[in-house]
Amino acid sequence: MTAPALFTPVTLAAPEGPGLRVRNRAFVAPMCQYSVDAADGLPTAWHRQHLGSLAAGGFGMVVTEATGITPTARISPRDLGLWNDDQAQAHAPLVAFAHAHGVRAAIQLGHAGGKASTYPGLPGFASGTVPPGEGGWPTEGVSDAPVLPGLAPARALDQAGIDHVVAAFAAAAVRADQAGYDVVQIHAAHGYLLHQFLSPLTNTRTDRYGGGNAERARLLIEVVDAVRAVWPAHKPLGVRFSVTDWVPGGWDTDATVELSRTLVVKHGVSWLDASSGGLTSGADIPVGPGYQVGLAARLRAALSDTTATVSAVGLIVDAQQAETILATGQADAVSLGRAALRNPHWASGAAHDLGVARAQNPQPAPYWRSGW
Repeated sequence: MTAPALFTPVTLAAPEGPGLRVRNRAFVAPMCQYSVDAADGLPTAWHRQHLGSLAAGGFGMVVTEATGITPTARISPRDLGLWNDDQAQAHAPLVAFAHAHGVRAAIQLGHAGGKASTYPGLPGFASGTVPPGEGGWPTEGVSDAPVLPGLAPARALDQAGIDHVVAAFAAAAVRADQAGYDVVQIHAAHGYLLHQFLSPLTNTRTDRYGGGNAERARLLIEVVDAVRAVWPAHKPLGVRFSVTDWVPGGWDTDATVELSRTLVVKHGVSWLDASSGGLTSGADIPVGPGYQVGLAARLRAALSDTTATVSAVGLIVDAQQAETILATGQADAVSLGRAALRNPHWASGAAHDLGVARAQNPQPAPYWRSGW
């Protein structure tokens, strides 16, 4: 029988070489764990268990959570970081375990901007900005205004601050390569710094980083170029977008399509992950099963003449739903979050549900008795 689309390989293109072959199209989306108890950015036993269980679950690629490029770039004090060599060395075993089980390892690099220094999104914690006396720090962003109600005002980045951010993304990418990661994904979604610059809802600057779409996209392009310059040419580079703010007058799908073509054709990006929202509390988001798939489909259609890979994300929960998304050409891969947390072996189970023979099921050998 013909293999299900979900369990056919996909290749993420790169500027040089054949690109990165991923064994199947079920990716694990980056999901913050807020589990760095020492607030030093180092992976802990929890991360080894969490990412290891996903790497043993049959997926094609696992993406490590949003990882701060500097201490002040973190969403919370309990986030991972990649601003020093000790952190790079601590990431290496996570990558090696994934590789040992045939899984590609990616990492999302990010800067939270005005949404940095917040309390962890876990039960029992307060909400809002963590004050410096409790382990927080002053934040920096696109402007001096708070990004969301309840957050402290940020300090608008000047040119020197912007240059520092760009250089920090590149330095983190070098460390990601040292750790062995196969792919870097730049976080330009969910209301964090690069998204704050993209959206007219938050970017009211009058310098060269504000104005029209091209000016507001300048920082993201500078980051992409800086990362691409140091990231090995045989390795793919990705960007996660909030394709739309879901607010009139905000960043929208047309703007994302235009910028995505620019990034793919001119700047060496080959993987686009299509998420949405996160910038404003007033967005009318039609949350439901697969509610963002149409956004991925728009990007997929607009990039059909390129070698770019587009992944869909957002309440993709069962095997047949994922298979339909791929078989109908709406996306090239699916990124799973909540479903993977509920069942780290989702991909192995999906292979069984879609009729993949036991001998071809991507489960690890020690689990063969499970009968998939």
